[in-house]
Amino acid sequence: MRTQLGERGLAEPLRAWLAADRPYLGICLGYQILFETSEESPEARGLAHWRGRVVKFPERPGLKVPHMGWNSLELRAHEPIFAGLSDPAFVYFVHSFYPEPAEADLITAACTHGVPFAAACRRGNIRGVQFHPEKSQTTGLRMLENFVDELRGVTN
Repeated sequence: MRTQLGERGLAEPLRAWLAADRPYLGICLGYQILFETSEESPEARGLAHWRGRVVKFPERPGLKVPHMGWNSLELRAHEPIFAGLSDPAFVYFVHSFYPEPAEADLITAACTHGVPFAAACRRGNIRGVQFHPEKSQTTGLRMLENFVDELRGVTN
């Protein structure tokens, strides 16, 4: 995580962007780097913008890891990028690790794949999603359009 960003000179500009609460939508790894640590790369630190860690799905009989495919979101908080979505909203996932935020009030959507996990988080203008909107057909396109509309100052 941060090791690669640091080697490329990107960690500090990204930290400054986040600290200024400028709009950010982290997708998958872009979401996970917002947290402090990850079991995937214990030697690398995350950006620690949010407290918490990234953990691997537990090994259980019948639980396929990586979590690949469609799953439903449990929307938990008002989030403008979710405007106009069906309930439940189905999105596409490809991941073996997921964040465990230290602060439950960050979580805007949850999902279950053997265990419940934070599928999306937000504080201020900083957002992260564990799923892939770009692979989530009409639902994902709507989320990305909502994000761009919000950047333009358009409200739904």
